[in-house]
Amino acid sequence: MPVTLDRREGPYGEVVLRRRDDHFEIIANGTFLMDTSDGRSERLLVDAALQALRASRPARAADAPARPGALARAADAPDRPSVLIGGLGVGFSLAHAAADPAWGRIAVVEREQAIIDWHREGPLAALSASALADPRTVLVHADLVAHLHDPRVPDTYDALCLDIDNGPDWTVTEGNDGLYAPSGLAACARRLNPGGVLAVWSARPSRDFEASLRNAGFHGVRTEEIPVARGVPDVVHLAVRPA
Repeated sequence: MPVTLDRREGPYGEVVLRRRDDHFEIIANGTFLMDTSDGRSERLLVDAALQALRASRPARAADAPARPGALARAADAPDRPSVLIGGLGVGFSLAHAAADPAWGRIAVVEREQAIIDWHREGPLAALSASALADPRTVLVHADLVAHLHDPRVPDTYDALCLDIDNGPDWTVTEGNDGLYAPSGLAACARRLNPGGVLAVWSARPSRDFEASLRNAGFHGVRTEEIPVARGVPDVVHLAVRPA
């Protein structure tokens, strides 16, 4: 039986952290979002974005492998691809990006203060403490959709890795569907440098979303599947902003 460790009411509804055996679960408004039992899809989200980024633009020094076993120094970060991770979640995507010296600046946008607290001083710190302490990492407390649209934020990135809901066809939280709408995809394109990659996690494939990406002007649209124990596979939708 799961054990509730914390329950918060916030501006977007209820968010709960539970422990089930040796794993942690995040529940939003009564709907399961994610747990720590298997981070394959979160890691693929980051790796697929980096691979697509390397394929979308000519080789450059920033994409060269770092010394074996060496983490990127803060001074090296401006010369390496930057990434925005949408949704801190259980921390798998952030931890995986921070463990890879190929990435430079790493921004993480999370709107739930409770989730930020669980990572900074709660049970999830064991998964993300070193990544949050990495000099390349910046944690932004904001709603991702609003952050992407905010004209006061000038930052652009080489990759956007977005995992804030269950995907374009099944949103849990009101307002998140705006990310997948034409206006949301246009905002994503504005945040990408030329040749940059948009990677979007989804609990199921979506041909309609692939069409939306093409209609928004993205090139190289494709979907990578992540097998699961039962049911349809998780997927990562990938698209490239034209150079």
